[in-house]
Amino acid sequence: MPRPFPIALIGQKFMGRAHSNAWSQVARFFDVSLTPLLHTVCARERGELEAFAERWRWLNVTTDWRDIAGYDDVELVDIGTPNYVHAEQSIAMLEARKHVACEKPLAGTLEDARAMAQAAKKAAKRGVKTFVWFNYRRCPAVALAHKLVREGRLGAIRHVRAHYLQDWGGPSTPLSWRFQRKLAGSGAHGDLNAHIVDMARFLVGEEVVEVHGAIARTFIAERPLPGSPRKKGKSDVDDCVLFLASFAGGGTASFEASRLAPGHQNDNFIELNGEKGSLRFSFENMNVLELCEVSDPRTDGWKRIMCTSAGRHPYAAAWWPDAHVLGYEHGFVNMAADILRVLGGEQPEAPLPDFEDAYRTQRVLEAALLSAKERCAVKLSQVK
Repeated sequence: MPRPFPIALIGQKFMGRAHSNAWSQVARFFDVSLTPLLHTVCARERGELEAFAERWRWLNVTTDWRDIAGYDDVELVDIGTPNYVHAEQSIAMLEARKHVACEKPLAGTLEDARAMAQAAKKAAKRGVKTFVWFNYRRCPAVALAHKLVREGRLGAIRHVRAHYLQDWGGPSTPLSWRFQRKLAGSGAHGDLNAHIVDMARFLVGEEVVEVHGAIARTFIAERPLPGSPRKKGKSDVDDCVLFLASFAGGGTASFEASRLAPGHQNDNFIELNGEKGSLRFSFENMNVLELCEVSDPRTDGWKRIMCTSAGRHPYAAAWWPDAHVLGYEHGFVNMAADILRVLGGEQPEAPLPDFEDAYRTQRVLEAALLSAKERCAVKLSQVK
């Protein structure tokens, strides 16, 4: 019999909605030993908060996240706030012996990310676990790609090329926290490159060892202030970052992120080329994985795999009949299921990133920014 598992959420905006939906839906589709109980949601604006809690059926509200550390019955705290407060909130909850699931990137700065990883390591000795919402790992096509690489279907990986392109960040876009370094840490780099660096590390199964060169650009230096479109404020984060890197096994990699690529709404793409074949994935066609194997020269072209078949593809058995496709929100539900599996003593469908794992991605992001600033190659051994 599943037991109730009390959860608290900090944050009620975009990610607050995505996470609330995931915790609300997961026990309806997955057989889990822990059933989420939506205990408390926290945000600063009480008027919006109460309406949010009523819509998503959170039982309690608070405008002070510190209150949650004192709630003895809350077992996991889900953090969906801007990057600059991830460290303070996560560390406080870990010290209160609560499991923590934190949004990506792990933090706005490498220093904060390091402190979070160290706090997580200390908390782990008391049985406290951490998770980071790199939700694209939970797409069935990406989880299948992970399995195929582990089975050796591609052989040694020679090339990785990844981009994450969006087009919403034009000059009329208001100056939200995402465009302020003190709140976000970086721009498209931390927001988008974080996802594709994590995905590349996840799929290849190796660490990035060197960034060979990088370019960071801010094209729009001023943006309209929210609520006062005639007034403008400074945007001091990157609009795009491109960099080249190498993996420990010798494979080359390229990464590109931009919010100023017209026609690319949420173009999260990765391709791996190995000695035996290639695979590629695009989130704008998220149910499909493309695979090319060169074992038979007569059939070495690209094969399109619809990753929706129960028994053959990760997570598919919990959802709909073949080719009744999944969407963005399902990745979060799949991740919620894996978090509950781990906390219930079971194995996840695909490996979950914890704070230490996400810290390694943060080191790659930092190396790329250093490379762009200094116009030089940066070894990951220099970034700690």
